[in-house]
Amino acid sequence: MSENAGFREFVGTEISSMEEGCAVVRLQVEDHHLNPSGTAHGGAVYTLVDVSMAEAIKTTAEEEESAVTIEIKINYLEPGKPGTLVCDAQIRKDGGRITIAEAEVTQEESGEVVALATGTYTRIG
Repeated sequence: MSENAGFREFVGTEISSMEEGCAVVRLQVEDHHLNPSGTAHGGAVYTLVDVSMAEAIKTTAEEEESAVTIEIKINYLEPGKPGTLVCDAQIRKDGGRITIAEAEVTQEESGEVVALATGTYTRIG
């Protein structure tokens, strides 16, 4: 992560891999990520998705550009559990000003799909 990762660093997301148009980001789900039911808080999963899609977009952006979220639609399919959540994100349509990305979050230990998401981003800079 960059020196100025801010909120991403606070939450604990870690970039696992990046290649053109794709990024894989992990989150080690710990006690502070849990909701009162003992599962991963939806906001933690959302942050993992947002970071992953933005990192995928960064792989095709100019150096001075950054991806800014316009909208994210997320479907929570199963509760995330303590352990590791892995988000695989990829660009679906890169239109220059507007970029569409998709992401899938899985529970590393079981392979269970936790969430699916689509995001719309713009580039600034």
